[in-house]
Amino acid sequence: MKGALTRFRVMAYVVGVFLLLLVVAMVLKYAADMDGAMKVVGPIHGFLYAIYLVFSVDLALKLRWSIKGTALVLLAGTIPFLSFWAERKVVEKTAQGVPL
Repeated sequence: MKGALTRFRVMAYVVGVFLLLLVVAMVLKYAADMDGAMKVVGPIHGFLYAIYLVFSVDLALKLRWSIKGTALVLLAGTIPFLSFWAERKVVEKTAQGVPL
C-alpha cells in the first residue's frame, strides 16, 4: 500500500505541474498566437494524466475509497492547483485510516 501511495503522490505533483504548464501554453497560444508550446505540453499532460488515473484507481481499490471520493480525486488532475490539494487530503486521510 505504501508503494501505491507513493506512486499516486508523485503523479499528483507531476500532473499538477504539467497542468500549470498547459495553462501557460494555452495563454501563449491564444494571447500571443504561439502554439508551439501547446503542441508539446498538451500531449505530455494527456499521457501523464492517464498514468495518474491508473495510479489513482489502484490506490482507490487498495484503500476502498467511495465512488464519489475516487471520482473527485480523478477529476483533480484537470483543474489547476487541485491535484496538489487532493494529494494532501489523500495523504491525511490515509494516515488517519479514513477512506475517501
